[in-house]
This record gives sequence, C-alpha cells and structure tokens, in this order.
Amino acid sequence: MKFTLLYILAFLLITNCQDNNKTEVQKPETKTVEKTFPEKLADATIYEVNIRQYTPEGTFKSFEKHLPRLHKLGVKVLWLMPIHPISEKNRKGPLGSYYAPQDYTDVNPEFGTLEDFKHLLQKAHDMGFYLILDWVPNHTGRDHKWIKEHPEFYIHDENGDITYEAMSPTDVWWDTALLDHKNPETRQAMIQAMRFWVDLGIDGFRLDHGCGDKIPLYLWEEARATLDPLRDLFWLAECGHETFILDGSYADELEVEMRAIAAGEASADVLLDWINKDMFKNGRTAYRMTYTSNHDLNSWNGTVFERFGDKNKAFAAFVFTAYGFPLILGGQEVGMAKRLKFFEKDTMNWTDPKGMEPFYQSLVKLRKDNPALWAGDAGGFPSSIEDNKNVVGFIREIKGNKVIGLFNFSDEDQSVIITNKDAYGTYSDYFTGMTFSINEKPFELEADQYLVFSD
Repeated sequence: MKFTLLYILAFLLITNCQDNNKTEVQKPETKTVEKTFPEKLADATIYEVNIRQYTPEGTFKSFEKHLPRLHKLGVKVLWLMPIHPISEKNRKGPLGSYYAPQDYTDVNPEFGTLEDFKHLLQKAHDMGFYLILDWVPNHTGRDHKWIKEHPEFYIHDENGDITYEAMSPTDVWWDTALLDHKNPETRQAMIQAMRFWVDLGIDGFRLDHGCGDKIPLYLWEEARATLDPLRDLFWLAECGHETFILDGSYADELEVEMRAIAAGEASADVLLDWINKDMFKNGRTAYRMTYTSNHDLNSWNGTVFERFGDKNKAFAAFVFTAYGFPLILGGQEVGMAKRLKFFEKDTMNWTDPKGMEPFYQSLVKLRKDNPALWAGDAGGFPSSIEDNKNVVGFIREIKGNKVIGLFNFSDEDQSVIITNKDAYGTYSDYFTGMTFSINEKPFELEADQYLVFSD
C-alpha cells in the first residue's frame, strides 16, 4: 500500500512537471517591425515651405500658425527651403539667394532665432509631421568663414582664386564659392555641420544639387555612415536619377514630358512610356518624387497655370496616382498664380480664389487611402489599359486594392478601347461620384477629363 501510494505520488509529480514544461513552451510573440525611411513615407506627400515668402512676417513663428491647416491638408513631410544666414558679398538682389549660405550652423535672422526654429520643429513633431532641411553641399556663400579659415576646402581656378559655378552663360552663381569634396577634410566639415541639425532632431535633408558633377557620391556614403546611427533620416537628392545611396530623387523628366503634352508638342502616351523606362532603369523600389511645381519651376518657368493651363488639375491628379511620391509647393494648394520673386520679398496670397485647397486635400487623402498608389515597392505596378495615344489609362493593384486612372490630356473628346479586362467593371469617379462602366465597348472621355476609380 505504501509503495502504491508512493508510485501514485511520483506519477502525479512527473505528470505535473511535464504539464509545467508544456506551459513554459510558448510561441514567440509576433512583433511589428517599425518602418524606417523611406518606407514610412510610402503614402506620404511632401510639402515645400518658403519661409521668406510664406507670410508677411516671413518668420518661423508666423509659419507655425499654418501647421493646423497643413495638418488638415494631410501632408506628412515639411521641406524647409534653406534657413541659414545668407551671404552678403556678391548678393543677388536685396535679400540674396537662400542657396548662398553664410553659416551652416545658424539660422537666417530674418526668419527668427534658433530657439524659434526649435519651437517650430517641436510643434511639427507634436502634430505628426516630419521636417527636413534644404541643404546646400555644392558651395557656400562668398563670405562663409571657411573661405578665410580653410581655403583648401574650395576649388580654385588657374589663377589660384576660389571659383564659382556657371550652369550656363546666363545662369552664373557668382554669389557662391565652389567646394572641393575630393578633399576629405571638406567632407568631414560638411558632415559635422549636418550633425548640428541632426542633433537638434530634424528628420532628414533635401540635398540641393546633390548629385551634380562636383558632388562625389562617397560624400553621402560617409555622411550616412556617421549620421544614420544617430537618428532615422530621410535623404532626398535633387537628382534626375536614383542614386541607390540615398532614399529619394527627383522625377524631373516627368514634369518636362507633361509640359510638352500641355504645349501640344507630345502625345499623352509618352508618360507611361517614361514611367516604364524609369522603373526599368531604377527599379520598382526607387522613391521618385513627382510634381507639377517646385520653387525653381515656379520662379523661372512659370506657375502651373502658365505651364499647364486648364489641364493643371488633370496633371496634378496624374502625379498623385500614377507613380512615385508627390510634392506640393507651398501656395500651390491655394492656386498661387504668380511667379515668386527669388531674391526679394514677395509674400504669397492665401485667399484661394480658385478654391483649390479642397482639391489638393482630396488628392492627399486618395493616396493615403489606397495602397495601390503608394510609392516604391509598397504600391501597385502601373500598367496601361487603353490604346489611344492622347489618353493615359492605367491600372494599379496590390493586396486587394485596385485603382484605375483615365486621363484625356487633349483638347478634344476621345474614344478609347479598354484593352485590359482586369479593368472591367462599374465604378464611381473619386472626384465627382458619377458612375461609369468599363467593358468591351468604347469608353468616351471629354476634352481634359480625368477619372479615378478605386475599390
């Protein structure tokens, strides 16, 4: 009896241990990996800010009052044009060029103080924005302290004088001093200046002239090796191609093609051809910034109304749906109809006479709500669905989300045959709510009409 009892107790003990061991073996928790740049901008819209012209005061504090409106607009990234003090020597115009920095580690006193900038940065972060700075690596202004303290940082001409760059006979940057980034000391000084702002908490840089023939890409390899471990940063280059070293680049040729179509110099089918060539060359994962305007285009080439006329909304809708990730130039969302002066004060008009802000707000929301339209590999591949050279029709689909775009960029009504049966169905247009059916019958589009269907 005693042994039987001991046997039972031993059996229960062993069984209990086995049960305990079973409960200790648990499936590993599934953790959500936090996205980093650029992937966390897949659904985002970038917004360019010109502090000087944004308000009558032209200050950080006055711009800060617009943050609630921009939050309602839905943009995610605030790109501030250069905020550094502007060199006085060889200035262009009474206020000079933002792109002739006198000091990389201070702010333009016309905009306020460094504390004012810090307050703006904190406020933007509190509201969920990312804030990136426009950075000028190619050159300094003519009275930057490096010119006296470190002349070896610069490129010299045959006479031994520090030189400047001339983009063309009429585009001469005599207010600048060209840096020599083949010199490793120049690169390290530049990286340390950038670190000043990273330590303050900015979210990245838009690199002016960032892939020009004077900028070696190993500068950015070294900069990223130093700065990325400090903070997750977004690196946007003013390049017409993807570098693969940086996070994003300009799809500038797309705007050129759109302008040619608006002028009647090209047919609409060149747009998808260009997108396909760009993906062939750069890959689907490339983050390519698309736009109908930016500060250079507005000042030197004209407003969206000058360049695109009555087609400006159609091209804007195309930019937000077809490819890449979109940019809105500050003021564009309220129908800014003037070329902003570059070297003097020229305040923006915020009255929105054309009622454009709801339109741009709807475009931002359209992208956010439809993963098929997201940038890089997060979005759907844009495939052609029609046979008319004057029309752009595409389908983008991913993870059960499908978006169809039809754009008539001609001045005449167009009839198209939908060649892709995956597009067949009955849909409501995102902008008007009107119902349309796509099938084997010819689809009719009015002049300048654009339609976007999503499900």
